[in-house]
Amino acid sequence: MSYFEIVMLVCFGAAWPFSIYRSCKSGRNDGKSVLFLFVVLVGYFMGICHKVYFRYDEVVFLYVLNASMVFIDIVFYYKNKRMVQL
Repeated sequence: MSYFEIVMLVCFGAAWPFSIYRSCKSGRNDGKSVLFLFVVLVGYFMGICHKVYFRYDEVVFLYVLNASMVFIDIVFYYKNKRMVQL
């Protein structure tokens, strides 16, 4: 288990709750890129795959948590996009 990896995931993960809150409250997608969100999601999934196949440890929980938050942000992105079109 790498403490550097843990700190990196905690730092990256700290931003997602704010992004989700903003998406939920504003109902808008200003400043968001769904392509960026998908790239980040794929990156987290690759981290999960690496942990599962090569070096499984407790850090996989942080990858899953961060990927879940990015997925929630993607869901809000499409919900907000649909609401704007109505």
